[in-house]
Amino acid sequence: MGEGSIPDEEWERFLREAAAGAPGAPREPSARARMVTRRLKEQPAPPEGWRTHTPARPRGRGGKGWYAFGLMAALALLVVALTPGRLTGWWGNGDADAVPPAAETARPTAPPPTEAAAGLPTVDEPFRGSPARLWSDGATGLGLPAARATGWMTEAEVARALDRSRDFLIASSLDPGVLRGERSAKAIAAVNPQQRDVQDYLETAFTAPTPENDPLLLFSRFDGTEVRLAGDVVKTRGRITYREGKRGAVEVSSDVTYVYPLVRAASGSDEVARTIVRREVVMSWDDPAKVFIEPGTFSLVSYRVDSANGGCSPSTGYFTPEFSAERAVTDEGEGPESDPYDRSTPMDTRMREADGVGCGRASRL
Repeated sequence: MGEGSIPDEEWERFLREAAAGAPGAPREPSARARMVTRRLKEQPAPPEGWRTHTPARPRGRGGKGWYAFGLMAALALLVVALTPGRLTGWWGNGDADAVPPAAETARPTAPPPTEAAAGLPTVDEPFRGSPARLWSDGATGLGLPAARATGWMTEAEVARALDRSRDFLIASSLDPGVLRGERSAKAIAAVNPQQRDVQDYLETAFTAPTPENDPLLLFSRFDGTEVRLAGDVVKTRGRITYREGKRGAVEVSSDVTYVYPLVRAASGSDEVARTIVRREVVMSWDDPAKVFIEPGTFSLVSYRVDSANGGCSPSTGYFTPEFSAERAVTDEGEGPESDPYDRSTPMDTRMREADGVGCGRASRL
């Protein structure tokens, strides 16, 4: 055995003690460790060998340098196992809020926390200082529940109805052309042409918008001559559910919050303003044997919108965000203050609070 080699029995004893943990060490993992573990359980299996490879122990004549290196490496692994939170700063900021929230499967019980790193948004970081920084990008935030046979539909038909419902949300609230103020032929074509009152609304909302016939109830639109998206990402968070409705219909409900970062349309503009839109749409996929409906379309049961920094003037058919110059001279809204990122408050409650009191005030944008 070389002078600097470690006896096998000593090395094995050291590894056993390291694996068992230091005396008196807490057995419950830290909050950070629990969080990471939960996140990993929700993700697919890691790539082959990730955090599973054990390097071969050096053997033979390594001298004292090998002994010191091996001892330091083993101690480092022991520290990581016992105090993982203290080392996160080596690879990032270590903030607990850096972990994206899990997909929303039920109404949250509280608003999202305030961002630890405050600051004004920029064109490069349009969601800085916003809880939406950790939300999903665009359509990836519109997750679908598992399909099961419901009402008049088989499992496969329910899955198709869910996909088409999601397509409608994308076409009406995320399509770049619609965001620039265009009409969405695809979204309009998905609505039952036999639903006369809705068709009347769709025919007039884009040309002669009123508070009652406002395209913003269903569509997110901005005047492209005034503003444009800051980048190509819209943040989303929400949920899509379904149940059996009237006459065996499959009723799909969506409750989604969209966060749109915008700059002025003028070339070189770099001040970012955010418009936050929460929209609830209920779609009924009716049985053609019981309801007059074009196959492959749905009937709208209800649709409503709640927005922040979307404008308070008479309906123009567009969201009209204010930038710092306008906000400096605009009177504060007369309605109750609310958090546009708070998804724990039901839409019914939000609409009642805002009913008849004009524009409200956003606690954060």
